[in-house]
Amino acid sequence: MKWTLQGLFTVAFLGITAGVQMSDMGLQAISLSAIQKTFGVSDATLGALQGLAGVLVGSALAVPLARFADRFSRKRVLLCLILASTAMMVLSALAPNFPLFFIGRSAAGITEFAMVPLVYSMIPDLAPERHRVPANLAFAALMAAGASGGFYFGGALLSAGAALNPLGIEPWRNAFLLLSLAGAPLLLLGALTADPPRRMAASDFPPDTSLRSFLRQRRRAVAFFVGAAGCLVVAVQAFNQLISLALERKFEAAPGQIGHAMGIIVLTTTVGCLPVAGLLDRVLARRVGRAARPLIMGVCALAAAPAALLPATVGTLNHAFLAVGAILFATSTANALVPTMLQDLAPATLRARSFAVWSFVVSVFGASGPLLAGTLSDRVFDGRLTDAIICTAIPALMISAYCALRSYSQGQSTAPTQCRA
Repeated sequence: MKWTLQGLFTVAFLGITAGVQMSDMGLQAISLSAIQKTFGVSDATLGALQGLAGVLVGSALAVPLARFADRFSRKRVLLCLILASTAMMVLSALAPNFPLFFIGRSAAGITEFAMVPLVYSMIPDLAPERHRVPANLAFAALMAAGASGGFYFGGALLSAGAALNPLGIEPWRNAFLLLSLAGAPLLLLGALTADPPRRMAASDFPPDTSLRSFLRQRRRAVAFFVGAAGCLVVAVQAFNQLISLALERKFEAAPGQIGHAMGIIVLTTTVGCLPVAGLLDRVLARRVGRAARPLIMGVCALAAAPAALLPATVGTLNHAFLAVGAILFATSTANALVPTMLQDLAPATLRARSFAVWSFVVSVFGASGPLLAGTLSDRVFDGRLTDAIICTAIPALMISAYCALRSYSQGQSTAPTQCRA
């Protein structure tokens, strides 16, 4: 199998689309103080918004949508997800009270839950096998660029929302409406994407094999994978979702200033880690095969744990940004090969459903990060959100490292077989 021009375009489009869909989370993160002022909610409620909103509706619909994508046209599902994402962004912007806003953000989680399984089921059918890891990393880079754009351009969107206000509503609401305008060109470009046939490897299960049978047969490998990647997400989401508000409080900085810096940090760390992860995978795979991937994850999670203490000890905002950058680079490197690890585990006939279940599981872990940090801030640390984030992240990173290194030990015992495969 060779690359086609339409296949390359489709991978690029998938990355851009996922990035645009995730950019609203960056905009939301730097708008938390304004959202809190509008609705009069607590830190714990904001933690629930940053964590749980997206799990409620998305988790209920991701697996059925993935089952549909495993059997029918993935391109049609893609176009429907773009339309749903745009509509939910508008609904969130116009919600008159917090419960409706929360429901709108939860409904927007449909697109995040369903998009990731769809993409990672399509990439192995679009990319030659030898280019599968680079294709996964390229998609991740484009998605990260879009996600960081929500932070970087969030201040500009808020300013534009204040200047262009025909509806007479809060600037953060107008910013969401402006971001939703990206949906129209994405729908038009989506019509040009490929809908590739599914390629079956010799190791794939028969088409009638159930997801339950797969999970039962590979339960030990799946358990270590979930422990390593899930606990890593707890730490990552505690930082990603609440660190902007924490720095705003600690250093009395403007949301636009923090959003601009966080946009650069998120982009440079999540994209900059990808060639590092790819190079480490290529070099270590020659020695230990696919066991290299959990090894990289475990070592990076261990490195991130002591770095997570830095934001509470630095005395200036710039030093805090450097500390956050170091943490996000280490955790992003640890996380970079997770999709490839799941592709290694899952057969083609179950790939979209496997990623859908994983999207649900990882979002449950991810929800617990900001929810726990926000609760600790309210009840233990008296609003010192930075301390609450650290106390949430460090234990999660240590558990992640333990599970990843156990997964490496298990994978190393089968490395010769994997290398021959």
